[in-house]
Amino acid sequence: MTGPLAGLRVVEMAGLGPVPHAAMQLADLGADVVRVDRPGGATSALAGSVDHVLRGRTTVVADLKDAGQLAAVAALADRADVLLEGFRPGVLERLGLGPEACLDRNPRLVYARMTGWGRDGPLAPTAGHDLTYLALSGMLHAIGPADQPPPVPLTLLGDYGGGSMFLVTGILAALYERSHSGRGQVVDAAMVDGIGVLSAKVWAMRGTGTWSEQRHANLLDGGAPFYDTYECADGRWIAVAPIERKFYAALLAGLELSDVDLGDQYDPAAWPAIRAALATRIKTRSRDEWAEVFAATDACVAPVLTFGEALTHPHAVARRAFLTLEGVPLPAPAPRFDRTPSGTPTGPSERLDTPIEHVLAGWV
Repeated sequence: MTGPLAGLRVVEMAGLGPVPHAAMQLADLGADVVRVDRPGGATSALAGSVDHVLRGRTTVVADLKDAGQLAAVAALADRADVLLEGFRPGVLERLGLGPEACLDRNPRLVYARMTGWGRDGPLAPTAGHDLTYLALSGMLHAIGPADQPPPVPLTLLGDYGGGSMFLVTGILAALYERSHSGRGQVVDAAMVDGIGVLSAKVWAMRGTGTWSEQRHANLLDGGAPFYDTYECADGRWIAVAPIERKFYAALLAGLELSDVDLGDQYDPAAWPAIRAALATRIKTRSRDEWAEVFAATDACVAPVLTFGEALTHPHAVARRAFLTLEGVPLPAPAPRFDRTPSGTPTGPSERLDTPIEHVLAGWV
């Protein structure tokens, strides 16, 4: 294994959403991750194919209702640095794999727990998904046009932004603290908590009266005409985001609107006129024509690409931003390191159904 986490041993209790995504990040960074799946579990079944988020790690199958197999999983936890789990509160405790039991046997273990609601509070025992947590956080209400229902966003904000990214942050913080104290601890990551921290800037603006609870009426929610998307002549779209005055001036110059009096950029009273002028002008050329106009400027204008186009964009190609595993294009590991670069992950099919005895023999 290569990467800054090479040598770190991680047990991932199989689940969906943020836990496997967090385990993927740790594996991308070089950790030796072993995923413990149940018989007939989700390891090899995602829309009829292998889930490529499971890249870079070994998978073992264990029936936790079988005493012998449960003991083998406990032995893995005894030799691990990190254990990841995303079950409802109390599930692993009933199996004897809760944090108290595991830390008693392995005091250096970082026991990382991922839930939607947290481990206490009235909603803790109830089910939910990304959209559920977004709804209760207040953030779902803030997204989308004012005259339409709140849209269903991709599961980036709740599952991954508020979930796996905070889970990984907590793990790395606990590992750093362990380097001084020699002791592990429990990391309690909840998606509703993470979403709240991600939205701190919005809460701050709301608190100072600069953010309205009306959708599409604010600086960063599409309400400002200089921070929105616009349709081009060919039916495709460009994203316009020059918040600063000098970048906004570059936008107007590229659109040949510098000499038109549209009012002050930051005056909401002028926004309807600015929006109308931008929309009318942008509609006169194709998306790629506008992309060429703004390519060498600081106007903060970009073409809205499809997934397929994003793969072949010159910047992504130059950065080697994508790799291919088992015929599937995927984002490359991030971030990047100059001394301990991450290697190329193994494909998700390469180490499926590894005998747990093989892993235990290597984790001595």
